Amino acid sequence: MTSNNDYFKTNKDTWNQKVKVHAKSAMYNVDEFKKGKSSLMPYELNALGSVNGKSLLHLQCHFGQDTLSWSRLGAICTGVDLSDAGINMAKQLNDELQLNAEFFCCNVLDTSSVVKATFDIVFTSYGVIGWLPNLKPWAAMIAERLKKGGTFYMVEFHPIVWMFDYLESQPTIKYGYMQDEVIYEEYEGTYANQESKMLSKEYSWNHGLGEVVTALTEAGLHIDYLKEQHESPYDVLPDLTKTETGMYVTKEKLYPLIFELKARKL
Repeated sequence: MTSNNDYFKTNKDTWNQKVKVHAKSAMYNVDEFKKGKSSLMPYELNALGSVNGKSLLHLQCHFGQDTLSWSRLGAICTGVDLSDAGINMAKQLNDELQLNAEFFCCNVLDTSSVVKATFDIVFTSYGVIGWLPNLKPWAAMIAERLKKGGTFYMVEFHPIVWMFDYLESQPTIKYGYMQDEVIYEEYEGTYANQESKMLSKEYSWNHGLGEVVTALTEAGLHIDYLKEQHESPYDVLPDLTKTETGMYVTKEKLYPLIFELKARKL
């Protein structure tokens, strides 16, 4: 029987490959980022407001662009990610841009074993919780790493989005909204470069909104709000339409693409 550690190892290998592809992709546009372009999107900027002088822990930070964008806004940042290739690139960018962020390579569920500080803000975004089999240890870790009165904010693709099989020419509902079983997908390319010949092998899990909220509240956090949004800042699903705001929507707007959750440690 395959264990979660085996799933995590496969995902880590895939994300190490993705870092190489994403670093050269138009989506991540590293050259413009180095020149000062922020990688942050309106949802998180509006939700967190001024971060100047605040300590911020960024969970599942990939190769650190968002972490370093918060750093440019004056936050004292720490980023963690499963991929050692991602963390190595994040450190290189930090040094090149002469910023003061710290980065650690670990499974996000093990964050408290490598990061001992507590933070004003814990942040995570876009395609993160699906890599976790169980949200209870994730939520407990967030509570551990938050200062009293600190803020947790996440912006994530809506659970309905993950019910579809996008490897089919016409996406069809294939996976359960509250499915416990692991989902395995294998395909060429990556969301940032679908023409890439890299082979993505990925194990993931679906988590409904009820599971997210319950895990965080059981960990002792107070939910300030849960918002569902039709507009995604990323054009990563088939047949999305660009809006006047530069975001993307489904043509029929039958279900939300994004949810935001903001919570506090009382």
